[in-house]
Amino acid sequence: MGGEELSFIHDAFNSNFVAPLGENVDGFETDIAAFTGGGNVAVLSSGTAAIHLGLILLDVEPGDVVICQSFTFSASANPITYLGAEPVFVDSEHETWNMCPDALEEAVRDQLSRGKRIKAILPVHLYGMPANMERIMDIARRYCIPVIEDAAEAMGSHINGKQCGTFGHLGVFSFNGNKIITTSGGGALISDDENLIQKSRYLATQARDPAPHYQHTEIGYNYRMSNIVAGIGRGQMQVIGERIRQRRANYEFYRGLLGSVEGITFQPEPEGHFSNRWLTTVLIDPEITGFTSERVRLSLAAENIESRPVWKPMHQQPVYRSAKYYGNGVSCKLFKHGLCLPSGSNLSGKDRERIAKCLKETIFESATVSV
Repeated sequence: MGGEELSFIHDAFNSNFVAPLGENVDGFETDIAAFTGGGNVAVLSSGTAAIHLGLILLDVEPGDVVICQSFTFSASANPITYLGAEPVFVDSEHETWNMCPDALEEAVRDQLSRGKRIKAILPVHLYGMPANMERIMDIARRYCIPVIEDAAEAMGSHINGKQCGTFGHLGVFSFNGNKIITTSGGGALISDDENLIQKSRYLATQARDPAPHYQHTEIGYNYRMSNIVAGIGRGQMQVIGERIRQRRANYEFYRGLLGSVEGITFQPEPEGHFSNRWLTTVLIDPEITGFTSERVRLSLAAENIESRPVWKPMHQQPVYRSAKYYGNGVSCKLFKHGLCLPSGSNLSGKDRERIAKCLKETIFESATVSV
């Protein structure tokens, strides 16, 4: 927490607005719009809810196809199945670890040749790294397919100054407890199209019609963010710049510690791309280093230091075993060799000393490397 969150929460209590409307809700939406450089914002109960509503706004229906990045968390893909649509998964590129434009175009062409209706493309800015949005948007425009950006992990990341979440028809943010700023749970939908955002607010409040009685002509959802939670968000927006600096400082710490070790590489940051470095991730090539990413994870765990494998690609998940996939295995290799290192904004100097000691001991155990 940044310190000012409680003042906004107290304002909500003092005004007696603890429902999903109020000054904090409006203010948080305004803050996000200002931070991202404009657009229209609806704050919601989660990033997953934002993706779900975004797909509804794009008229995704049963039998439609949504092309989704495979290397991501399940929340990117699950809302597609909520609507009875078909997720089609696309591999990653080496340059960003995100949606591969070549595989995307292959998927678009093949799905169209099969007579499929492609209603949306859903790239993800993984671990805070912007996807190759110039090429993805070019493909989307040529085939007239809307884009929903999953920027859940990438608030504050940008490409040449243009914020992630603002390239597509709709963008999604998450404020879950582990994100770069948090409201404990929450999300947001952003768009240049004011009508889409107004419609999302309507759907998110059970699609209640403007009548003196409760009347509904559409199916709605209980997806609006409460005024209390939005107050936390307003306080968090005051420290987002510092949070980004802290996360990038974590990355620099690991670069200094491991950057010279042959066989260990970091998620690239292409020219013009700025990542908030939400998580610092590495690839460990056991044929070069003599140890695996799993060995490092277990060594850290033995010292009560948590690290995790990177996301398991969606096309390898049991629940999506029958889904169509386009690619050449890049995301599978990332999953096999990738590791997310401890990256909290509040990592202290003492924490880093513990991490460094454990990592060095693990590396020194191998006869094939030296530090």
